[in-house]
Amino acid sequence: MSQKALSWFLLILLSLIWGSSFILMKRGMNAFSSDEVAALRISIAFLFLLPFHLKYTKIDFKKYFLGVLVMGVFGNLIPAFLFTLAETQISSSLTGMLNALTPLFTILIGLVWLKNRPSAKQLAGISIGFVAAICLMLFESSPDVFRNFAFGFLVLMATICYAVSLNAIKKYLGGLNSITATVWAFSITGPIALFYLFGFTSFTTHVAENPLALQSLGYVSILAIVGSAISVILYNVLIKISGTVFASSCTYLIPVVAILWGVFDGEIVNFAQILSILVIILSVYLINRD
Repeated sequence: MSQKALSWFLLILLSLIWGSSFILMKRGMNAFSSDEVAALRISIAFLFLLPFHLKYTKIDFKKYFLGVLVMGVFGNLIPAFLFTLAETQISSSLTGMLNALTPLFTILIGLVWLKNRPSAKQLAGISIGFVAAICLMLFESSPDVFRNFAFGFLVLMATICYAVSLNAIKKYLGGLNSITATVWAFSITGPIALFYLFGFTSFTTHVAENPLALQSLGYVSILAIVGSAISVILYNVLIKISGTVFASSCTYLIPVVAILWGVFDGEIVNFAQILSILVIILSVYLINRD
């Protein structure tokens, strides 16, 4: 398989995986609180990756520690809590649609980080994307606009975290094996998540008393193993062979998958929101064409 074909294959596969993650978070919260689902996601991914330490232990900490730290905290830990908290008040489909802002923030942070001056077309594209994001929240089916914006802002913060992580991976981890980077990123965040899960939540009580606990645990396990551990490895590969902008562009397709799952689950997605997400995609396309 050529590098270009592999890039597109990974892009589509990751879009399907991450587009399904929002409904899995929602299902996980049938039995667990938002922070329990987030902590479970990181913890299970960490435990799943532990055997990989047998082969992928060696790392030049002086050279790569900052990169894996940023990747673990900003690429996994913080967004996991922000997304689940947001979904306590807004739909999984809206969460997935707002996630499409990741490429915009990736470009914006990259321009600031690398101290490149943005062109007029790039500034226009970023501005258009943000206006479309505001429209997404304005036209959410819930009549409580303040709530839509407050919890939608959590998703925006998560996409900023993703953007920081993307740029850090490209800047600091270019010479590090993708599996090694992922294993060490979760080795940093996994123990923190486990400590929080068993020390500061009612997880054990919910497992013992909630009849939906095992079902929800199954959904979170899929989310953790496929949607976090395995997908992060694939994402690192995609970044290294195709760059941050192309890799972050999987968010073109993530909203489509999230919307389909949301509609299947009975969520309402209106024409104005569909139009807004198309505008966001168009804005990112214009920026990439610059």
